[in-house]
Amino acid sequence: MCALPYLFEFWALDHQLPPGGDWRSWVVMGGRGAGKTRAGAEWVRSRVEGPKPTDAGPCRRLALVGETFDQVRDVMIFGDSGIMACSPPDRKPDWKAGERKLVWHNGAEAQAFSAHDPEGLRGPQFDGAWVDELAKWKKGEETWDMLQFALRLGADPRVCVTTTPRNVAVLKRLLETPSTVVTHAPTEANRANLAASFLEEVRARYAGTRLGRQELDGVLLADVEGALWTGAMLDAALVEEVPELTRIVVGLDPSVGGSDACGIVAVGAVMEGPPQDWRAYVLGDCTVEGVSPSGWARAALRAMERFAGDRLVAEVNQGGKLVNEVLRQVDPLVPLKTVHAAQGKAARAEPVAALYEQGRVRHVAGLERLEEQMTQMTVRGFEGRGSPDRVDALVWALFELMIVPAAQWQQPRARVL
Repeated sequence: MCALPYLFEFWALDHQLPPGGDWRSWVVMGGRGAGKTRAGAEWVRSRVEGPKPTDAGPCRRLALVGETFDQVRDVMIFGDSGIMACSPPDRKPDWKAGERKLVWHNGAEAQAFSAHDPEGLRGPQFDGAWVDELAKWKKGEETWDMLQFALRLGADPRVCVTTTPRNVAVLKRLLETPSTVVTHAPTEANRANLAASFLEEVRARYAGTRLGRQELDGVLLADVEGALWTGAMLDAALVEEVPELTRIVVGLDPSVGGSDACGIVAVGAVMEGPPQDWRAYVLGDCTVEGVSPSGWARAALRAMERFAGDRLVAEVNQGGKLVNEVLRQVDPLVPLKTVHAAQGKAARAEPVAALYEQGRVRHVAGLERLEEQMTQMTVRGFEGRGSPDRVDALVWALFELMIVPAAQWQQPRARVL
């Protein structure tokens, strides 16, 4: 019974156990508190420990690489889920602070390195390594490259990488390498070992945001080359409160065939002063999928009611009169404006993306699926799956709110003689 707490295979979550097969790098990618550090510490144990305390394990010389020496010591070695806390008393290594090194009773050693000093890895050689929070390293590319040259001992040198994902080149390159395997988990996967108040607080504050998808869901949010909207742009657009709005419009991109999603997005604006002072707020994404025309018509009208919309703007490139007729059947008095796209989707989206670049559009929380489509809209067109229905609805709404009225404002008024 005394040994049971140290039998990690018995307690581990699926994402904390190394995959089988022939791999060189194992990336444990997850949200905050998902158990990544414990997975790394236990992997080190599995590599250095033999059947008995003095028996040799698969590895004899390991590198422990963190953002700083302090983080290696305080998190990877002496942290609550670090190597010392995970090791049973008869297998606990000795910490030699002057040498920045752990030494086990069987002679295995693990040396600490800082990612701030890539050159520190030039010279030593190892048969294994544990790398923590790779995506945070300021010198990630240089340090990772130096580590690869140092992993040259033994028959099968391997590295375990534990990190919260960020859109950085070194992590993306690693994930694209054929010899890399990945396990993934959100913060929720480890809820049994987390304070309930922590989960409640972060859910309430970050659920439905891009930051939440990265830090809680452990999702790598990558920007597509040539994207009209970037992750940084959308992160900067997030607001917690919306002021009193001058006007509210619901954009509708109908699904006439019924197979695609029907984009429905509500946007409001504060339109005081000249157009350059106007500010728009994306209030909600009410998009529906797999419904009949009457189904998306009702959904669009529910959005109008929910957000007290002043106008419904619907694209009629497909369906023509059908779109107008379906909406009028549900509500004959709906304030409807139909629009016909004369340009391609990317060309239509560019002036709207410019509003974001100017900091004139803000997003409430909960728009992650819309934002995902936005980051896949490029100057060449949409590079995601299917059709950008949500983006189309957003574009029509912002055109009606911000671009068309601004153009009318700037038209010269007739002279009075």
